Amino acid sequence: MEPEDWTVEDLVRTRHTEGSRPGERSDPCRLALLIEGGSSRSAYSSGMVVAIEDLGLTTVFDAVYGVSGGALNGAWLLCGRAAQVMDTWWNREVMRGVIAPRRALRGRPVVDTDYLVNTVYVDLVPMDFAAILGNSITFHPIATDAESGLAVDLAPLIHDESTLRLALRSSTGIPLLAGPPVHLAGRRFMDGGLAEMVPVRTALAQGATHAVVLRTRRPGEDLRPPGNMQFHIIRRYLKRHAAGAIPAWRNRYAVAQDEEKLLATHPRVRQIRPPRTAPPCPGRPVGPDDSRPRWTWAERRPAPP
Repeated sequence: MEPEDWTVEDLVRTRHTEGSRPGERSDPCRLALLIEGGSSRSAYSSGMVVAIEDLGLTTVFDAVYGVSGGALNGAWLLCGRAAQVMDTWWNREVMRGVIAPRRALRGRPVVDTDYLVNTVYVDLVPMDFAAILGNSITFHPIATDAESGLAVDLAPLIHDESTLRLALRSSTGIPLLAGPPVHLAGRRFMDGGLAEMVPVRTALAQGATHAVVLRTRRPGEDLRPPGNMQFHIIRRYLKRHAAGAIPAWRNRYAVAQDEEKLLATHPRVRQIRPPRTAPPCPGRPVGPDDSRPRWTWAERRPAPP
């Protein structure tokens, strides 16, 4: 059978039944897990990767791609500790250390990715970095190049625990809020969601034939353009720290629409979203109401308005 003869569901079922791993497959396909970013919305994808871990489905994937918070959740899945870290998304002590608006008054980052990766993930809730580096399932955190504004797969730049930690910080470096771009391998990177909110283009370009996509936006909850004040504040920050990324910031909403079309029409892509009735994250628009609270494989056609 050729890759196009397999549905995502049949591929997952067959691999799970056979208990196969990358390099030991009986099929010719490459199945990628793609995890959308979204700051606090990543609490949703955290629960999704815990379900994948609990169901014993991690090994059906050949690669894990993540953007921003999605990269963090992908890393926890690959080290086999997704359930252990899930409650940090609402742990007040941890969140006070990671997100503190008052730090802006002292000229420090509001979102401290250094504390998150190098303290929380080392001392408070240890991440098994060695397990990620040694996993046969490849890990692909996506970041935005501060010079070109392009989405970059950081996997080729990860060689040891130190570069893995820098890659996680690079993918989650929210413009303005997380401070200046992160330096890795002589380059500067910032949040991957600036250039690619769902890493579907990168995964397909690198040979993925099938994909399961963990979304953090509910059906009908579309990305909204920023208000004039937010646009000018972020643009001013980028002009100072990452001028090459200004076109990516300006075009990210058009890019997001193109991603949605690709995700909705590709015959071998399946999306999993939070239900319509899931509570909105702070500062996010409330989506359309729906009385059917459930997890589903998203339909291939766009969600109804």
